[in-house]
Amino acid sequence: MSSVPHASSEPAATPPPSASGSQLRRVVGASLVGTTIEWYDFFIYASAAGMVFGDLFFPALDGTAGLLAAFATLGVSFIARPLGSVVAGHLGDRFGRKIVLVVTLLMMGGATVGVGLLPGYQTIGVAAPILLVLLRLVQGFSAGGEWGGAALMSVEHASPGRRGFFGSFPQIGVPIGLLLANLVLFTVTAITTPEQFQAWGWRVPFLLSVVLIAVGFFVRAKVSESPVFTELRERRERRSAPLTEVFRSNSRELVVAIGLFIANNMIGYILIAFLTSYGTRQLDLESSTMLFVGMVGAVSWGVFTLLAGHWSDRWGRRHTYLLGTLALGVWSIPFFLLIDTASLPLMLLAVVTLGFGLGLTYGQQAATYAELFPTPIRYSGVSFAYAFGAILGGGFAPMVATWLIDVTGTSLSVSGYMLATCLVTLAAVLALRERPAAEREAFVLATD
Repeated sequence: MSSVPHASSEPAATPPPSASGSQLRRVVGASLVGTTIEWYDFFIYASAAGMVFGDLFFPALDGTAGLLAAFATLGVSFIARPLGSVVAGHLGDRFGRKIVLVVTLLMMGGATVGVGLLPGYQTIGVAAPILLVLLRLVQGFSAGGEWGGAALMSVEHASPGRRGFFGSFPQIGVPIGLLLANLVLFTVTAITTPEQFQAWGWRVPFLLSVVLIAVGFFVRAKVSESPVFTELRERRERRSAPLTEVFRSNSRELVVAIGLFIANNMIGYILIAFLTSYGTRQLDLESSTMLFVGMVGAVSWGVFTLLAGHWSDRWGRRHTYLLGTLALGVWSIPFFLLIDTASLPLMLLAVVTLGFGLGLTYGQQAATYAELFPTPIRYSGVSFAYAFGAILGGGFAPMVATWLIDVTGTSLSVSGYMLATCLVTLAAVLALRERPAAEREAFVLATD
């Protein structure tokens, strides 16, 4: 497998200038707002799947089977992610990052509102789960293309030496989206009875997405195109088949990038989608308690994501990844031992510490991915790696975790699952070839 051609590590012409301070703030803000909205939509679905979708859309199945079916609909979206990454990556490398970001935002939001309006099985029969799966596939398609554009807009606009830090802003859209989703669900569950939440309350967070979509569209429509892509377009150096070129010339980088994301995504979805269901069904805790635990975990994840981006600029991407991966692996078993106590302080300790490892394997991801692929094929490379890493990592993690506990009767089986993914990511971290700071700056700006 060949790596990046040597010529790509130095710009062939004067590199495009970095964005001004005000422009950079607009771009970073747009990436953050848009990514937050995208993942709010995604996490609302993930939480609802564990709380109500089993009974609502699969009433013929018993408790565990219905929950598995609901989590399966969560996982099917990951099947659509690679297709979304291929289409969005191709369009993003051919026509620009900005237009793709606007379209993916509207697609995700439209599908989310559709879920909020969808009748249950008792009303329209088998059409209900079929339509649910179709809407979930649209969400997956959108998510497959959204992240790459948001990440590249931030990294390619950023000033030299700070690409890790500014690239961490679209990353914190994930924990902020989780926090916002849990906060809305927490509020709705607090003001409704369990019967009301089951009947109509769960729809409110989905329908509120309309407001967020309007805000995100307004913000993203006003930002400028990436200066690196603008230079590329002016020099007429765009590729006709960027993903094919990724496989041909950067296959090693692609495999490493996929591996870097597997543990973070799998363990992230344990926090995002599985933990609330586990606490309510296995530990007999209130859903409001588990949503609060999830919110605290999201705050920890977000704080350490920002710190990881900054630390990666100072100490290197590889070192930050290594520390975060080891932290996740070491914490895999203590995490569920603390959760199983059903003690709120110990559960909070579990998710705050988990957030440290999640942040240190996520904050620098945008910059790391951008530095692995040359500009003409960068959107295709980072989007495909992100989508495929998500499939292998978190795509079916809640469903697998539910099955493991049902079969083994112990949460330690899920801890073993978490540890196994950490070993895969550790191998990718050790295989990561990090360029010296000056060389990677030149590589990100290069347009050939």
